[in-house]
Amino acid sequence: MRLRALLETDALGLRLLGGRDELDRTVRGVMTTDLRDPSRYLSGGELVLTGLAWRRTPQDSEPFVRLLAGAGVAGLAAGEAELGAVPDDLVGACLRHRLPLFAVNESVAFATITEYVVRQVSGERAGDLAAVVDRHRRLMTSGPAGGGPEVVLDLLGSDLDLRAWVLSPTGRRIAGAGEPLSGAAGAALAAEHLAATRTGRRAPHRVAVDGRTYSLFPVRAGGRGAAGAGGAGSPGGPGGGPGPDVRESVLSDWLLAVEADAGEWAAPRLDLLQGVTQLIAVERDRRDAARTVRRRLAQEILELVQSGAPPADIAARLRVAAPVLLPGDGAAPHWQLVVARVDWDGEAGGGEGDSADTGPVAQSVLEEILVDPTAAGMESGDRIAVAHTGGEAIALVPLAVPSDAGDESESEGGNGDRDGTAPAGGEGHAEPADAGLRADVLLAAVRRPLAAGLADDGRLTLGVSAAVHSAEGLRGALEEARHARRVAAARPGRVCAAGHHELASHVLLLPFVPDDVRRAFTARLLDPLREYDRRHRAELVPTLQAFLDCDGSWTRCAARLHLHVNTLRYRVGRIEQLTGRDLSRLEDKLDFFLALRMS
Repeated sequence: MRLRALLETDALGLRLLGGRDELDRTVRGVMTTDLRDPSRYLSGGELVLTGLAWRRTPQDSEPFVRLLAGAGVAGLAAGEAELGAVPDDLVGACLRHRLPLFAVNESVAFATITEYVVRQVSGERAGDLAAVVDRHRRLMTSGPAGGGPEVVLDLLGSDLDLRAWVLSPTGRRIAGAGEPLSGAAGAALAAEHLAATRTGRRAPHRVAVDGRTYSLFPVRAGGRGAAGAGGAGSPGGPGGGPGPDVRESVLSDWLLAVEADAGEWAAPRLDLLQGVTQLIAVERDRRDAARTVRRRLAQEILELVQSGAPPADIAARLRVAAPVLLPGDGAAPHWQLVVARVDWDGEAGGGEGDSADTGPVAQSVLEEILVDPTAAGMESGDRIAVAHTGGEAIALVPLAVPSDAGDESESEGGNGDRDGTAPAGGEGHAEPADAGLRADVLLAAVRRPLAAGLADDGRLTLGVSAAVHSAEGLRGALEEARHARRVAAARPGRVCAAGHHELASHVLLLPFVPDDVRRAFTARLLDPLREYDRRHRAELVPTLQAFLDCDGSWTRCAARLHLHVNTLRYRVGRIEQLTGRDLSRLEDKLDFFLALRMS
């Protein structure tokens, strides 16, 4: 398509600010960016959309335009929402470099322009396949009746004989047609995609899982540096390299997995699939917009809790949140708080003490973690409300009150209290000790893909509170979740979690023991036993572990180890002789117990 066609389309609302003599340039794709130097993601012929966030001073315009012109882009469209009007220094730089410049009215979304260009470009390049893209577009933009991504993927199968699935960054199936994709295969594909993105490989990524070949295409939200429908060799936006922008988006971007080897495809078919990903991205933007209400509710409640607001004020907001998050439930729910944080090594991402705000990244990740990994579809996260503040994400998770527990709760002044205040003398905790979310279970299904996205320079830590049933309990639950996350942060590994039950145990203290103290303590107690086991092929260390696990019971320990009691007494005597400790004393038992836990 020609640049001139953009001005002739009233729905786009573009105004030409310069470059009228260059309007016959051919547009081959579209890219949205706010990078100061996006040249490495450009292959030529793109219409570049920018919100001008890269411009800090008037001097920034000249180098930015020079890079675009050098990359051979077709034109530049600048949004007016950030600065109110396109600055004169940018207009002048575009005139000097003969780069056509358009102003985008703040009422027009970049996704609208992207969709139009994708449709036009894919239609011109793909020839008879353009009808498929147009059918996709009409179905995607016709609202709920169109069927959303599921119908688009059905058309890929019926019209192009391609089986495809839209996956979340954890591998959960967002949409799919035909044969379902197993949870393990989805997680493996997501891990491969995230690892390839972090290493800078160009999309589509070709991978083999369970003996089948897949091609993976990124699906990026339109307002956050989305890749365009550029040529087959385009790097696919910020995912083309391991820079800061990849860190900001890699853990939240969807992917389109196609069971085929895209390396054998002609350029028109590649361009067509790139266009389909952007049509799916429109649905992604709709989903994100639908989350705005839930995020705002969580943010309001969080601000009230952190500011020490009266419980009655917090309870009022809880009453508003409950029907939004649990529609149809009559009783006020229990609540749990989950705190997550993403930290990056080095200057770009910042560590836990750094000022870099990774809250939005953690927010997107936590929203995905809290979705049941077996739940398919775009609306499976409708009951999740996540806010972010100070580099961490905080989720307000409702736990529905069982219908047979409603009367009992009300009679006890628990969940039946409609004002959300705690009963007299209560601490706000729900009765069932094992109710709600567990930290270890939350990460079980998503650990592999998230670790791939974090690579060797990122960490995700997560803490889960106990369930509470009142406004008074929320502040304590927030502190509890934050303490649990700090316990998780003290552990090794890229993806770590801790729950509230660990805060009432020695487990809370062990992660904070310095490494040199750990080594000295365990070496003094256990090295003599390990050396003896090595030299004599004995089993003193396993015997010690079993003896402590059986609470010092000779008969139970002997039965567990299939030993005669006299043999067990001989081994324990040898342990005491080698270490100078007495296993009949509580203090020495405790020391051995801690040494084994820290080793």
